[in-house]
Amino acid sequence: PPEDELASIEYELQEVEAKLQSLLDRKQFLQQRRDRLKDSILLKKSNDLANHNWSEKNFEWSNKVDNILKTVFKLDGFRPYQLPSMNAVLSGQDVILIMPTGGGKSLCYQLPALVKSGVTLVICPLVSLMEDQLLALKALNVNAAILNSQSSKQEVDSIQKAMLDNKSLLRLLYVTPEKLAKSKRFMAKLQKMYQMGRLSMLAIDEVHCCSQWGHDFRPGEWRTHLSEYMSFIVLSGLNRDLYYGDPFRWPHVLNYKFLGVLKSMFPEVPILGLTATATTQVIVDTQKMLNIQGCLVLKATFNRPNLYYELANALVVLSLTAEDGEIEVRPKPSVQKECLDELADLLKVRYAGKSGIIYSTSIKDCEDLMQDLRNRGLRAVVATIAFGLGIDKPDVRFVIHHSLSKSMENFYQESGRAGRDNQPADCIVFYRFMDVFKLSTMVFTQQTGLEKLYGIVAYCLNPVRCRRMIIASHFDEAWESQDCNRMCDHCRHPRETKEVVITEYCRSLFKIMANAASMDSRLTGQKLIDAWLGKGATNLRVRDVKVPALSREMAEAVVAHLLIEGYLKEDFHFTPYSTISYVRRGLYPCRTLLYEYCLTFGLTLDQKRRQHCQKNIASQCPYVVKVFHQQTKLPHSHQLVAAKIVPRAPVTLILPHRQLHPRRNNRLKVVRRPTVVAV
Repeated sequence: PPEDELASIEYELQEVEAKLQSLLDRKQFLQQRRDRLKDSILLKKSNDLANHNWSEKNFEWSNKVDNILKTVFKLDGFRPYQLPSMNAVLSGQDVILIMPTGGGKSLCYQLPALVKSGVTLVICPLVSLMEDQLLALKALNVNAAILNSQSSKQEVDSIQKAMLDNKSLLRLLYVTPEKLAKSKRFMAKLQKMYQMGRLSMLAIDEVHCCSQWGHDFRPGEWRTHLSEYMSFIVLSGLNRDLYYGDPFRWPHVLNYKFLGVLKSMFPEVPILGLTATATTQVIVDTQKMLNIQGCLVLKATFNRPNLYYELANALVVLSLTAEDGEIEVRPKPSVQKECLDELADLLKVRYAGKSGIIYSTSIKDCEDLMQDLRNRGLRAVVATIAFGLGIDKPDVRFVIHHSLSKSMENFYQESGRAGRDNQPADCIVFYRFMDVFKLSTMVFTQQTGLEKLYGIVAYCLNPVRCRRMIIASHFDEAWESQDCNRMCDHCRHPRETKEVVITEYCRSLFKIMANAASMDSRLTGQKLIDAWLGKGATNLRVRDVKVPALSREMAEAVVAHLLIEGYLKEDFHFTPYSTISYVRRGLYPCRTLLYEYCLTFGLTLDQKRRQHCQKNIASQCPYVVKVFHQQTKLPHSHQLVAAKIVPRAPVTLILPHRQLHPRRNNRLKVVRRPTVVAV
């Protein structure tokens, strides 16, 4: 019959599609493997250089280095990897130094600049950071200067004259990448300096910006809004007034790619690249961009043992106001006002009298949050992600991300601004499903924007894995479980997990999207969830799609995981006023339809209590069950339902959200409180 033949063809087409997908997956795997092998070959030379003992103090300049450290910088010793990087640069080696925020990267080029004759050129993305370092160096009687777009003609002439004067005491010259890319006159001066032997070293701060996989610095992100009510933080040890507006002069669009010409122009000058965040991929790409393949790579550990990582997500929030030592479970509010209340509770209870930074995505969000905190009489620095680069404020006790970072690299660098004094500090992220789509519309035009965003989303969605282990794994660092020392919410408060087969859920989502496509309609993430849960517009629902036995938060987690894994895909459309993200089928839908796909959820304490109750109340507490039904007059078919909703104290039964009738309150009073807790 034609029907059987049609079914056979459909089945065979599915098999062919699965085989094609398998071949494409294999091709992608082989390409990635090939690229990794190429990168490993390039890194072999770097590893060989790293085997040399650069920490020794038997170099010809070692005594001078120790003397300058104590007499000029007033320090007693070096931090990890500072001395090796200095010895390598003074030996003429090109170096990429990866050191956590607050690790002392600036000293790694400032001190060698005083050891070597000539001028060290420091390329830095932030004018404010350069100004802070300049003032600090002048306080130490170190001759340094800045050239930027705000420099007067007299300053420019004086500095350029000093660049070519063998008798000049100038040791450090700070510039932005734009100065190199746009000023031919300045580049000509540098060439002349090189010919005279006066260009001793090139130091590139935030060197990961050279890589296509590095951060995306945009002009709008450099603006920070601070309130006069938040002026309790003193930046870089300076008595600088913080005011509402633009506290610093922001650079124009950065052009790090131009720096690739420096090695060909000045081949004998060592390059020192510095960054706090760089994966192996970023390191290799940066080496290629700067033409320093195989250079020495010094990589300090990414582990900051004093930082506590915590997530306030849509499934569980570890409350700060929980009584009697328990952890209260509640979701991150979906309403902005409730979210602000939650944040205010943090500042009032947990961080009263402590300094910290609250990061948000946009300038408008910063303004709204700042105004709300000011109205409540609370103090904190509220800023976009640019704030904090090079800030010398060691006693920051908390860094809160009011919304997601754009990548794991951003998150690590921003959270690393807490606890530079090596005292305990907290790094908290507020996560909500819809934040993913808000951020994706901001980063999708970047080559790796979505990939990096999904990386931080995966960090938030993971229900049990040590958060510090996730960070270490992202940066290709070896990790042992004991390294965390219970300094993340998962290790300090481990949760039970529940594995759910979501294959049928995937089919349901695909049916909903196919139904919308048949009506020439597009689905946002929120509309897709609503239709799946039987809510929202009726025409978007599908009759044969069963409403899942999941909470909305768990349903959102399913969709988020499918986005990360490629089963779903975001489709972006422009309007005159905004960019909208729609959700459609991704590259691997057939794999979901043909194979069993499981997802692991972390149970909240409330869910664990209910599960335990359902499994054990009937078998372990038969007397309680008997008394319960005698007093409530409920039929035995209501046993498990009643067990789910009985509260710890009878008085709470009068709350509107309780399912039992208030009149049963008196009947339940005969049940002892410990029994009610067990139920």
